[in-house]
Amino acid sequence: MTADIWDVVIVGAGLSGLSAAHLLTKRDAKLRILILEGKDRVGGRTVSFEIPAADGADRWDFGGQWVGSTQTHIMELIKELGLEVYPQFNVGKKVLHVGGPTSKVRSYRTSIPALSPLVLLDFTQMLWKFDRLCRTVSVQDPLRTPNAAELDSMTVHSYIEQHAWTEELKEQLGVCSRSVFGVEPSQMSFLFFLMYAAAAGGLLALLESSPGCAQEFKIKGGTQQLSECLAQRVGWKNVRLGSAVTAIWQSWSSVIVFQLNHKTYSALQVWSVVEPAFRSKIQYQPALPSMREFLTQNMPVGHMMKFILTYQTAFWKEKGFSGEIVAGSSTDCPFCVTFDATSPRGNPALVGFISGQQATLWSTREAGERRAAVLSSLVKYLGPEAASCIHYEEKDWAKEEFSGGCPVSVMAPGLLTFYHPSLRKPCGRIHWAGTETATLWCGYMSGAVQAGQRAALEVLAEV
Repeated sequence: MTADIWDVVIVGAGLSGLSAAHLLTKRDAKLRILILEGKDRVGGRTVSFEIPAADGADRWDFGGQWVGSTQTHIMELIKELGLEVYPQFNVGKKVLHVGGPTSKVRSYRTSIPALSPLVLLDFTQMLWKFDRLCRTVSVQDPLRTPNAAELDSMTVHSYIEQHAWTEELKEQLGVCSRSVFGVEPSQMSFLFFLMYAAAAGGLLALLESSPGCAQEFKIKGGTQQLSECLAQRVGWKNVRLGSAVTAIWQSWSSVIVFQLNHKTYSALQVWSVVEPAFRSKIQYQPALPSMREFLTQNMPVGHMMKFILTYQTAFWKEKGFSGEIVAGSSTDCPFCVTFDATSPRGNPALVGFISGQQATLWSTREAGERRAAVLSSLVKYLGPEAASCIHYEEKDWAKEEFSGGCPVSVMAPGLLTFYHPSLRKPCGRIHWAGTETATLWCGYMSGAVQAGQRAALEVLAEV
């Protein structure tokens, strides 16, 4: 058996892996770096493509799309690559509909939803509790958090049931869980939830489009070009697409990486930036430590479907709406949230997300049925003009090979307490990156960049 010899082999050509390769190249241009990607494209959980629009075809993001001014790692990369951002449109009335199909549809203009006095009081006390707990969390080492074991023993759902007073707020918090994580509150450790929010600077930072928050900006030209630009700088000759890795064998002096087609590569260091759910599909020799294996096999990824609708006019703006809709789980409305998605060229569009249990339910139905239900719900919330879209396009990330879901892998109760120390810890010559390993804006593109750069610095200390 002969193998191509490299200094570093990176498994995964998403934003984390390519950011790592870019930093390695800048620090030492002589390093021989190879990036292996199972997909036929770079970008990982970011992908951008054209669909029909009012002024001809235009490009939209069908994966990760937002960045914020407090996300320093991604903002610095955007500046370095010479790309531009533009603000998420959020001017006008927002729509809130929770409590079932027959409940009242409300609209509001502030950052605080249109709530009854009792629900507003409930919201205030819950937000205070969340933020107070977030401030006690050590993102770097969650086990140092006061009462860590207790917080990790409960789900987000169980905490909400114990501390929220009103059914309406409980439902709204369920929408938050679906829209941010792609999972139900019952599927996620409460300590993981707090750690994730703390890594973003607080719960509201995850939910809002105001300055400094997660939905503040979008990137002109789409987010996939970040990875394309990085691949260009690293050198496309060093990126092998359609190259799924099946095994990684390491010895005291090197690592051998096997592809699906039996091609092999030898390297001094390897790191993996594939999603945790797919790391378990790679055979390791010797086997990974049991703590690492258990963690890899027990971090489910969220289920999220994303859709874009293009229109001839931005009728929602003309009627005083922002395009933002928050909808509780129901049998007739597939989505949990929508936003204005008008392109930089001015092509009117809306973006929406079908997530968590709604994604599980609606993914079993025909695309035409989902489209009809989305349009029917938009008519209900924004008016009859919503029925006349130019084009409807959707992407179910659960069907994306080598991703298996979106936007992030989460931890169930107990995982942080017993297995978190192995999340970022190298296994011999194998290093771990990916947004799930970030300590700032974990789960976001900025977290992917931070994690890639951290792994690159680990490797530079050893090669």
